[in-house]
Amino acid sequence: MSVINKETNKRGNYRNFLKEDILAKISTKGGFVNTHAHLDRAYTITPETLHLANASLKEKWFLVDTIKRESTVHQIYDRMAFGIEVMLNQGVQAIGSFIDVDDVVGDKCIKAAQIVRDEFKSDINIKYINQALKGVIDPDAKKWFDIGAQFVDIIGGLPAKDKGHENEHIDILMETAKSLGKPVHVHVDQFNTPKEKETENLVKKTIQHNMQGKVTAIHSISLGAHPIEYRQEMYKMMQEAGVMIITCPTAWIDSRRSEELAPIHNSIVPVEELIPAGITVGIGTDNIADILKPFTFGNMWIELRFLLESCHYYNIDELVNISTINGLKVLGIK
Repeated sequence: MSVINKETNKRGNYRNFLKEDILAKISTKGGFVNTHAHLDRAYTITPETLHLANASLKEKWFLVDTIKRESTVHQIYDRMAFGIEVMLNQGVQAIGSFIDVDDVVGDKCIKAAQIVRDEFKSDINIKYINQALKGVIDPDAKKWFDIGAQFVDIIGGLPAKDKGHENEHIDILMETAKSLGKPVHVHVDQFNTPKEKETENLVKKTIQHNMQGKVTAIHSISLGAHPIEYRQEMYKMMQEAGVMIITCPTAWIDSRRSEELAPIHNSIVPVEELIPAGITVGIGTDNIADILKPFTFGNMWIELRFLLESCHYYNIDELVNISTINGLKVLGIK
């Protein structure tokens, strides 16, 4: 072997070592924790529906109604079970999955989710969260929200769906969570713009409702669009409120180009700032092979790789914590 080839081989081994070292450390802590997914809609993309992926996020909130309406309990179970098997093949120890419970899908996802939990209870810790994709203000939406809240482990929210009534939406989430003794996961700041301050509002509501340490913000990508002074103030508030963060890197790397002025940033929540500020950060896959993310297949290493590269964050011990013990905390397991 030539000198050049020997050096190339050494460099190749070094690159493999870094990945293998991280994965080995994750394994010693029980394996990956996927804190955020939507398994009930996973693996539904087809060549015929791929064009729908070009729609905006808000348009997709309605476009998914077709698959929800047409799916049977068995089909939903099949998708969820396959998703769990994909996770198990990666050594995932726990997963948090939103499930749709609304006037379109009814209780089909609840029935499928219960079968999945029963089947895999000895293999993986599953935590369910109800998806408030129809909001919680409309009486019919509220009825299904309440039904879902009784079944799930964590109360889920999407304040942007009740535009103009975001505070009322969060109040309902918090009051429901307190009455049932459950934590809260809320989708916030999903449009990568300084116009959004949903994370700030969620933190203030957390304190108002005395829910410190029981609330997690999902995504919060607009934090990076604000000046550093605002971000640092937010980190202090988040730490005081015990608000945690879930980042789903590949779900947001495709954030649309904009002419809006903001600090130079990408569309991933600034993990490299959150961790030193004492904020608990977990990682998730978000949507898997559906019209929201047609080319995402639930690979936890890819999510972690996107995180460390996009945030220029190479603290291996903290990356391992994000992948494991932080996720357990976010899901209320430890």
